[in-house]
Amino acid sequence: MNVGNTNRMTAYTDMNERSSRSHAIFITTIECCETMGSENHIRVGKLNMVDLAGSERQSKTNASGERFREATKINLSLSALGNVIHALVEDSSSHIPYRDSKLTRLLQDSLGGNSRTVMVANIGPADYNYDETITTLRYANRAKNIKNKPKINEDPKDALLRQFQNEIV
Repeated sequence: MNVGNTNRMTAYTDMNERSSRSHAIFITTIECCETMGSENHIRVGKLNMVDLAGSERQSKTNASGERFREATKINLSLSALGNVIHALVEDSSSHIPYRDSKLTRLLQDSLGGNSRTVMVANIGPADYNYDETITTLRYANRAKNIKNKPKINEDPKDALLRQFQNEIV
């Protein structure tokens, strides 16, 4: 985690002196092995901790050059994430555009897959940031409406054995 944090880009903009210039994703895979009788049963889980860089309005940040290109990429990936969230929440949507950005591809399991997802929205109390606060709260509200159905990741044979054992008890 420390290595990733040292690679994290921050830079000065008119809105924030240490503005994130990239998203950060920390992925941990957890395996659990249980011994039942003479057999080992393995369960696997994945923990994604994601810190998204906030969207930026060029008029407020006065970004130019490299900062402007970074802000454009950040806004594009957040837009792609918003499109995926919208498609997951809408019942009529048959296609989920996970492949539109690297961010949505990496977060596919967390967004609409076999997982439990928690979102923490960071907002500021200043009236200067009113528009950004409202946008963030709307974004979080849409994400809240995603309905995942998590289940235990295990070998189907192990699941069947566990089901039979529960029936016997």
